[in-house]
Amino acid sequence: MHAEIHGHRGARGLRPENTLPGFAHALELGVDALELDVALTADRRLVLTHDLTVSAVTSTDVRPAFRGDPAFPYVGRPVGELTLAQLRTLECGVRVPRHPEDRFVPTQLPVPNTRMPTLGSVLGLMDAYGADGVRVHVELKSDPTRPDLSAEVGEFTEMVVAELDRHRRLDRAAILSFDWRVLRIARSLAPATGRYALIERATMDSAWLDGLRLEDFGGDIPAAAAEAGGTTLSPEHVMVDPELARRAEKADLPLAVWTVNDPGRAAELLDLGAAAIVTDYPDRMIALWAGRGMRIPKPVTPARPVSA
Repeated sequence: MHAEIHGHRGARGLRPENTLPGFAHALELGVDALELDVALTADRRLVLTHDLTVSAVTSTDVRPAFRGDPAFPYVGRPVGELTLAQLRTLECGVRVPRHPEDRFVPTQLPVPNTRMPTLGSVLGLMDAYGADGVRVHVELKSDPTRPDLSAEVGEFTEMVVAELDRHRRLDRAAILSFDWRVLRIARSLAPATGRYALIERATMDSAWLDGLRLEDFGGDIPAAAAEAGGTTLSPEHVMVDPELARRAEKADLPLAVWTVNDPGRAAELLDLGAAAIVTDYPDRMIALWAGRGMRIPKPVTPARPVSA
């Protein structure tokens, strides 16, 4: 069988998430796709962050962007209220554990003096690596229940599509979101680009699903995702069972399952027909793939020098 390995936020278990060093490491290990998260700054720049407020786990204040900045410190503030210059002062290469059991601290190699990148810089990194065979999967961070924190979804989606187009990546990309309004807009703007309908138990209501009600589909999540404009269903792994896999196949939607770090669970999902495994540890999945005699994505090294 064939299935893909997607590097979650780069390779979150091994290098700082959503950073250039993390994506570089994932490329050098070998992945079919880089998965990343984007949000919109106050000055309309696309930056990589999983959280709509600056995370105290992944970011540390270093200095204000200018003397006397009333917004400083930035950690804990909404990303959409800060400029790129302000966000670029943050240290994003050293994980700050919320508690001693933070599972990534033992395995994630710190990379001090790492800054929050823009989407354009990640696409530039992929160009520098000559990673033409690796797709970029862009998750638009949008919470329809928190419009005070989220960018206007139409403008946001348009900006992401335009940036992918500027780097000639639309045919080697996918748009991902839990906010299924994004899928509808992306289908109109870039119909040939893949659209991943993200789903977890906390987002199974109409506010997240572009007004769709799962009860109108008899609880059939893949059928609802197809109606919303998804070309792939991307559920949290705890949701995947034989029935969901059967319904996804019936809806003609491949399953890209997140976030799977245990090879045993990954093997179960492969046996259920998962088309892709999204993982914090691409190295573990590469070993699993090799053990099962499956095609392994080729490592990529820089085609030209990459600046820090």
